[in-house]
Amino acid sequence: MARDFAWIRPEPWGIHVVPADTWIDPARAVPHALVTHGHADHARGGHGVTVATPETLAIMDLRYQTREGATPVAYGETIRLKGGVDVTYVPAGHVLGSAQILLEHAGERVVVTGDYKRRPDPTCPPFEVTPCDIFVTEATFGLPLFTHPPIAEEMAKLLGRLAAHPDRCVLVGAYALGKAQRVIAELRAAGHHAPIYLHGALERMCRLYEEFGVDLGELRLVSGATKDEMRGHVVVCPPSALNDRWSRRLPDPITAMASGWMRVRQRARQRNVELPLVISDHADWGELTRTVEEVNPSETWITHGREEALLRWHQLHQRRARALALVGYEDEDD
Repeated sequence: MARDFAWIRPEPWGIHVVPADTWIDPARAVPHALVTHGHADHARGGHGVTVATPETLAIMDLRYQTREGATPVAYGETIRLKGGVDVTYVPAGHVLGSAQILLEHAGERVVVTGDYKRRPDPTCPPFEVTPCDIFVTEATFGLPLFTHPPIAEEMAKLLGRLAAHPDRCVLVGAYALGKAQRVIAELRAAGHHAPIYLHGALERMCRLYEEFGVDLGELRLVSGATKDEMRGHVVVCPPSALNDRWSRRLPDPITAMASGWMRVRQRARQRNVELPLVISDHADWGELTRTVEEVNPSETWITHGREEALLRWHQLHQRRARALALVGYEDEDD
């Protein structure tokens, strides 16, 4: 017998869980929200109740002052909402605190992934495959041309350039939540234990990561250093600061950008990036399709990304799928 899943409804502003009258990652304030992670296109302030992992709630409090109504749920913990809907948060592997949301109701299972990646990341628990009837997946890099290289290769490129120019610094543009901390942690994993210098806008988020047990090594602020002190070092800043007046205080910086979009040469040229680093916190094409095969849902819902190619892949593999018309989702400078 075909299922209609009338209890869960995609709306322009988010996914509505009807029996519980709750919303997943709503783009506007609602009385009751389930939030997958702390990026601004999924999390916002103003909700009456916000249910998320403790890490995501801490990120939201730092960014949006959302302490009131915050309801923490640990990974693997199941809570029951009104209407008999059970909710379980499962690691998504995207950034600190990121989660897939498993909804169970009337014998049916729906997984809303938010954003996710399948590569190991020292700053957050790995993605967990969770079988379900409906799988809601992102498609940020939903084109076959996107194949992310091993991150060890990108770290080797960065450190090789640094070693070749000891009188300069390498200035890495990285998104403030998730990407900056991952770049730092991966540099440490690659054996780079020298101090890393930070733009002031990244300090509070890096310290929050450390409060949750993520070791980032010695971090120093650019504002407290001289040009000579920063020669031969890595400096991390928000992407907006790469070519800003702020960068003039640095010793002849080699500009780098850590993003999955650096696979597209035009994007690197547009940002005047000398050293493109293809480092993404989203699944690439092969990981998106492999994840669907492993989850093996009855139907896939595709959102915020390149839906057409992933829809076509489903058709060619005789799998049911649909694209959702949700608003407010962006690239997040991945």
